[in-house]
Amino acid sequence: MKRKLFCELCPAAYRIAMEKEILKRHLRDLIRSVRFARQRDAVPLPVPVYRHKSLIRRRLGNVDMQLQENKAANLALAVARINGLLIRPGETFSVWKLVGRTTPRKGYKEGLTIANGRPSQGIGGGLCQLSNLIHWMVLHSGLTITEHHHHDGLDLFPDFGRQIPFGTGTSISYNYLDYRARNDTPNTYQLLLRVDGEYLCGELRAAEQQPDIYHVRIEDERFVREADGIYRTGQVFRDTIDRNTGNRIKSQLIRTNHARLMYDPPPWMVVEEATR
Repeated sequence: MKRKLFCELCPAAYRIAMEKEILKRHLRDLIRSVRFARQRDAVPLPVPVYRHKSLIRRRLGNVDMQLQENKAANLALAVARINGLLIRPGETFSVWKLVGRTTPRKGYKEGLTIANGRPSQGIGGGLCQLSNLIHWMVLHSGLTITEHHHHDGLDLFPDFGRQIPFGTGTSISYNYLDYRARNDTPNTYQLLLRVDGEYLCGELRAAEQQPDIYHVRIEDERFVREADGIYRTGQVFRDTIDRNTGNRIKSQLIRTNHARLMYDPPPWMVVEEATR
């Protein structure tokens, strides 16, 4: 029998292990002297870089819709801590440095989370949608992603009006799983965020025009039946395009998907057999 990890012994052990990781992250940040972006300005910078919005209340399998309502409240609280943020040259954006620990005392509610590859719930759940939105906008900018976690090879829910390629999502958990991006350019960027009824809305702006345009695409996306289940496969690329000439300067592979479906395939899905 495989020996259990300490964090798997009981809920109290898991909590202790989690607090240890949180403390380790605080210590690492102190030692490395990271310059975190903290200043905010309500006045938008002059140049729009990219904007996107995502539906907040989505039906995801058998997930309780009340968790989606709670997610909307959680997002509104977190957005208020980030909106207007300026990311100056040399500064690093961090979700958790701005949002902080999500607690009931701050008004956070039980929302949808992912635990051990399964839908679960926890206080502050649903904030992955915020980091997803920010990540998607950052991919269209000159910012350098320094920390990004995935949901570890799982396709948890059927597509519902998907607008962006699978594999460009994020996974965050206070504070040891963070989403971070550093500004290695001479430009200043700004994050504008709001919860607008049905949607989480975001815009990335800048002080000056970027020299390049960025395009994210997926190639060879397929559903393949393997020995232990059905997998979604494909490759996600980020193209860098010269703004003046329109020529593609670089094409970077940013994600190779091999995610196991955790739901029954819908009727529209074409499933191929794996080649031997």
